[in-house]
Amino acid sequence: MVDMADYWPVVLCLGLGTFLLRFSFILIVDRVTFPEAVVRMLRFIPASVLPAIIAPAVLLHGADAGPTALARPLAAAVAVLVAWKTRNILVTILGGMGTLWLLRAVL
Repeated sequence: MVDMADYWPVVLCLGLGTFLLRFSFILIVDRVTFPEAVVRMLRFIPASVLPAIIAPAVLLHGADAGPTALARPLAAAVAVLVAWKTRNILVTILGGMGTLWLLRAVL
C-alpha cells in the first residue's frame, strides 16, 4: 500500500510549477514587445487548440460500438454546419447535442 503523504509534495510542486510557468507570461507581457508576426500567430491559438481537444473526443471515443458508433461524428458534422450557417455558439451547442441525443435514441 502506498502512503498518500508521499504524493502531496509532488502534487504541490507540480501545481506551483504550473502556476509559475503561466504567471511568468503575465509578468513579461507588459515588459516585452512582441514582433507583429508573433502577435498575429498568437491570435490563432484558440482556433487551433479547440479542434485539437474536440477531434479525439469525436473520432476516438472507444465506448461506442455498432450502430451508435457514427452518432458522434454525425452530430459533430451537424454542429459544424449549424455553426457555419448561424455563427451562434448556443445554437451550435444545442444543435450538436440535440443531434447526438436523437441519434442515440433512434439507433
